[in-house]
Amino acid sequence: MEEVNQTSSGIFILLGLSNVPHLQAIFFLVFLVMYVITLSGNLLLIIAVRINPKLQTPMYFFLSNLSVIDICLSSTIVPKILVNTVVIDRSVSLSGCAMQMYFHLALGATECVILAVMAYDRFVAICRPLHYNTIMNKTLCAGLAAGAWSMCFMNSAVHVVLTFQLPYCKSHHVNHFFCEMPPFFRLSCRDTLRNEIAMYISAGIIAMCSFWLTLISYIHIISTILKINSTQGRHKAFSTCASHLTEVALYYGTIMFVYLRPRSIYSTETDKTVSILYTAVTPMLNPIIYSMRNKEVKKAVKRAHKK
Repeated sequence: MEEVNQTSSGIFILLGLSNVPHLQAIFFLVFLVMYVITLSGNLLLIIAVRINPKLQTPMYFFLSNLSVIDICLSSTIVPKILVNTVVIDRSVSLSGCAMQMYFHLALGATECVILAVMAYDRFVAICRPLHYNTIMNKTLCAGLAAGAWSMCFMNSAVHVVLTFQLPYCKSHHVNHFFCEMPPFFRLSCRDTLRNEIAMYISAGIIAMCSFWLTLISYIHIISTILKINSTQGRHKAFSTCASHLTEVALYYGTIMFVYLRPRSIYSTETDKTVSILYTAVTPMLNPIIYSMRNKEVKKAVKRAHKK
């Protein structure tokens, strides 16, 4: 009865990654390092794009959007993890949990759409090079970015409202390190099938449609690249796409595993591991992946770092 009352009063307790003291210290250091790298790497990338005229192109405009998303997504999750590894009280209010879930869902979905838009940009650049400036004009780029942000933030609001309308009477202990939908479904004393169907539909529309758009774009891109007679030309075309493909494989794979798999294969520990990949690891790796394969970005980042 005590748990029911505490849950109904709007207090949840995040169990975190571990209760073992030496593991908590390790997790704190690891996540702190990843967070610092995420912030510094993405900020440098944004500044590099802003100060270098050669990088004032649609691809780097969307890459800057990706960096903003990564900074915000990591900042939504990682600071709470750091706090929970050093304090005894791991409670979080219902409103605080709802806000974290809202921004996490919205930013995660926006990243999916932006990755698909970046794939379309590469398709136009490689398969329609003569029409690139006409097709990927400023109006279209701004519209695609604004549409991605607004659509995903509205979608997130619907899911958060549906999730926190559920009665939580089983327990107020959340076996996770942040507020995410699947662990909360396990706490409700009501059947969550409708919520899960809504989650599958949403993930299917956003994640799967973005994935298939990306895949179709790259089928056309690879087909066009293979027709290039020059080995150097093929290598240059592949190198511009390799970083994006790396990011797509890592991000879409983890997102679809968490939100599109059946409830019968749910595993708390596996979920925690996979969630770390797309909430902390991927935002850290993005600026590294994109800058390592691009000489212009490397030069601009070095110039920004010196300034």
